[in-house]
Amino acid sequence: MAESESQEGNYYNWGKMVENIKTDMEELLEEMEKLTVRATWMTFDYTAIQTNPDLSNAMQHSEDVFLMCKEQMEKKWQEVLLE
Repeated sequence: MAESESQEGNYYNWGKMVENIKTDMEELLEEMEKLTVRATWMTFDYTAIQTNPDLSNAMQHSEDVFLMCKEQMEKKWQEVLLE
């Protein structure tokens, strides 16, 4: 009787282990997909910048403006929370 309970426990552990591996693999695949997309965009950006050097300046300006805007929004949000 104890042997059959032990086998059931082993089967349960095995099933749980397989499920964990499946979940881990899905998470790794998703992360690889994200990295692939990022690498593709980096390649696209690099190619665009090499083709048009002014684009680099425009992209930097856009990023600077975005960061300033973000900072102002965070300040305003804090003011609203304090009111």
